[in-house]
Amino acid sequence: MNENNQKEPLQELTVEESFAELDSLVQQMESGGPTLEESFRLYERGMQLLKHCSEKIDLVEKKMLQISEDGELIEF
Repeated sequence: MNENNQKEPLQELTVEESFAELDSLVQQMESGGPTLEESFRLYERGMQLLKHCSEKIDLVEKKMLQISEDGELIEF
């Protein structure tokens, strides 16, 4: 993650890195330091990060095993 918390492509971030960046964004916004325009930019990045995390988690859930009706484990 770089100084601006903005430039690292989402595809390259792990869920943990995304949550760490989200935490940083929240701290910046709560500090009262950013201008209104900067707050909007931070909010937009935060929403992108949340969507990225949700997609990664959904992908993992789809790869989890489920038990079929006849008791076999199958990947879905």
